[in-house]
Amino acid sequence: MTHHPYRTYRTTVARCEQLSPHFLRVTLTGPDLVHFGTAGLDQRIKLVLPLPDGSFTDVGQFDESVGMLEWYRRWRELPDETRNPIRTYTVRAVRPDAREIDVDFVLHGTEGPASAWASAATPGAPLVVIGPDGRASETGGLEWSPGDATSVLLAGDETAVPAICAIVESLPGHMSGSVYIEVPTEADALPLAAPAGVDVTWLARGGTPHGLRLSAAVHAWGETRAAAAPHATAGEATLPAAGDEGAELADPDEDEVLWEVPEAASGSCYAWLAGEASTITALRRHLVRDLGIDRRSIAFMGYWRRGRAEAA
Repeated sequence: MTHHPYRTYRTTVARCEQLSPHFLRVTLTGPDLVHFGTAGLDQRIKLVLPLPDGSFTDVGQFDESVGMLEWYRRWRELPDETRNPIRTYTVRAVRPDAREIDVDFVLHGTEGPASAWASAATPGAPLVVIGPDGRASETGGLEWSPGDATSVLLAGDETAVPAICAIVESLPGHMSGSVYIEVPTEADALPLAAPAGVDVTWLARGGTPHGLRLSAAVHAWGETRAAAAPHATAGEATLPAAGDEGAELADPDEDEVLWEVPEAASGSCYAWLAGEASTITALRRHLVRDLGIDRRSIAFMGYWRRGRAEAA
């Protein structure tokens, strides 16, 4: 039997753990999670959230004879009042033998459907998860691919915390690098084990604008890097990648998906950037244009866009 890389899982809340003022870990359980794929460190999933009455509209998502594209089309055609919200998250931990996965939520009030659901979640609450099928021959939803790099730069805001933490915890002992994570408050800095050569810096935003402290930290990292390697020039940044002649790092259109991941990392330094779209785009531009880092060695993901709800 051929299995699709992604499938729909029925789950319920097993337990909730308040990690910090703004982070809540929800452990989900379900018998089919024994098949949940574990191939990646920044594995993206989709959460289908219940309607206000707790229900899930049937669009064929659990019917194996209905393809994912078909039920997704049906979902898009539903009226707002019967269309369950879908949001993208990153798995924090997977335990197939225990039939459990952990999903860390950023709590920011009850205006957003995911934060509202997590804030009220109790054991037994149902949640639908669209995630990888470990029995499939292909995988998807993975961006972390450092190749032979021996040095890394990871930077992101609170929405990237689950992925960054999972990545850092898995880094080999010989790896060096810097990690910058912007979070709402000092109390949101989470315990994180990293190799001796990897420096992790939590940046409490406080009352400063979103992304300001993260941007300053990455720029300071770039200044230190340039000082240590004076032979590198900013002019190198203007050289297009192979097969990308004439490419420009222009500002994206408002509705453009901000997501670019190299198929194969190039060089000894690998950068992984994720978070608010405009902040991440500016940082990626700085790395390429100003610091001369090969764009084939930078993965950048606009997880969300300021002032706009996620388009599922």
